Amino acid sequence: MMLKLPPEYKNILKEVYTFAKARRVKLTLVGGILRDLLLGRKKENPDFDFVIKKGAIGFGRNLAKKLRAGYVVLDKEHGACRVVKKNNGKIYTFDFTDFRKATLEKDLLHRDFTINALALEFEKVFTPAPLQKATPVKVRGFSDGDLSFSLIDPYSGQKDLKERIIRVVSRKSFCEDPLRVLRAFSLSSIFGFTLDKETLRLAKKERDKLTGVSFERIRDELFKVFSSQNAHGCFVKLDKLGILKIIFPEIKKMRGIGQGPYHHLDVWQHTLEAIFQLELLIQETKNNKQIQDFLNETISSDRKRKALLKLGAFLHDIGKPAALRREKGKTIFHGHERIGMRMAEEICKRLKLSNDEAGSLKTIVLWHLRPGYMADLEKLTPRAKFRYFRDTGREAVSVLLLSLADQRATKGPLTTRKSRIRHERIVFALIREFFLREKEKKAPRLINGDCLIKEFQLEPSALIGKILSEVEELQAIGKIKTKNEALRIAAKLIGMK
Repeated sequence: MMLKLPPEYKNILKEVYTFAKARRVKLTLVGGILRDLLLGRKKENPDFDFVIKKGAIGFGRNLAKKLRAGYVVLDKEHGACRVVKKNNGKIYTFDFTDFRKATLEKDLLHRDFTINALALEFEKVFTPAPLQKATPVKVRGFSDGDLSFSLIDPYSGQKDLKERIIRVVSRKSFCEDPLRVLRAFSLSSIFGFTLDKETLRLAKKERDKLTGVSFERIRDELFKVFSSQNAHGCFVKLDKLGILKIIFPEIKKMRGIGQGPYHHLDVWQHTLEAIFQLELLIQETKNNKQIQDFLNETISSDRKRKALLKLGAFLHDIGKPAALRREKGKTIFHGHERIGMRMAEEICKRLKLSNDEAGSLKTIVLWHLRPGYMADLEKLTPRAKFRYFRDTGREAVSVLLLSLADQRATKGPLTTRKSRIRHERIVFALIREFFLREKEKKAPRLINGDCLIKEFQLEPSALIGKILSEVEELQAIGKIKTKNEALRIAAKLIGMK
């Protein structure tokens, strides 16, 4: 496997190297960046981990001043800090940490997995050994920019990379940081690697220690899983090992609840199947630029809508156990979407999601049934479409995609091919309409609240909002076009109050 630094990496790293050299500080590059380069993988916003024998916090502080970059102390006790620099539209993150042990090899023993226990003396990036004059052919690593010959790899990380295996460096790895239990699976999901048997055994043994990990850290690993192409497979493994229920105890009540003749799976297995179908659907629409651009929009931090939608699929039926009723021999879950929305809100708080993420997730869960209802209508009216787009807002396409995945995950004996085809046709038609509406310039309001107060001598009240909402709807579907028509509608509504 070859290790080459892209030119844009070398440009920004040159400033770090020059600064360190002037202060006679020996830096060692470690971990994920080396793993990714060996795999030929480039991150959108790269991060670089360095270790220093001592003085990492002071070094990082001074470097941040030199680079005019952001700076934060990550762990004062263990000497860890972060420098964040924006350059040419990308965000570069540099972490500096003191050695945890006397030597580099012993320090690497305390890293999580062998594929991350790689190191490279930083100066080798900029001062490669010279070619021997007598060498008649190119020497790999000197003439072609390959740095893999200089890698420090005491725990066979390169071998595990080639064999596509996730393996703990030490049997104490999960005890030192229980989050690594979840990280093993996020890495497996991202790279398509397999956990070796001993790592699986230790993950199961130490899983309960996850209860002591902050939910911010758990959230970040979960979103790595949701950002991958195989969140479903990862969740099945986490569920099998009893890890998922530690993070989401709510799923315990979802198991074994049958759902009637339209479904072929219980609530929990249906949820997993919906995630699977959503991932297939995302792959199916990979050539639809509008959908893919929509899914790849960043909602908060570096978390994208695609990952949030998969979390929405995971939570869409979480309210069913609380809503379960049996009437006249039938199983019903009336109102489960509203119960689910409230439960999703609590989970958002637990995971420390942003307000924007929480708002999007609540919308997805609350309205996930609406497209199915619309597909059952004999005729889909302009009024029904307007109200759908009004209620779902920016998440209209998210709800439609989830509805389609939800429907594809429902294969009970009463589910017909005719209803399935109609559902898909309606969903894709509404997706196309959403993107068309985005391009249209919204017509100005015919009337506003001040106009109503002046025209009808009204006091500020909820009635004004109701009138404006009705007028906006009628204007949007082409029923009224002038201010006078809007005022006549207002007068009628005031007379009916």
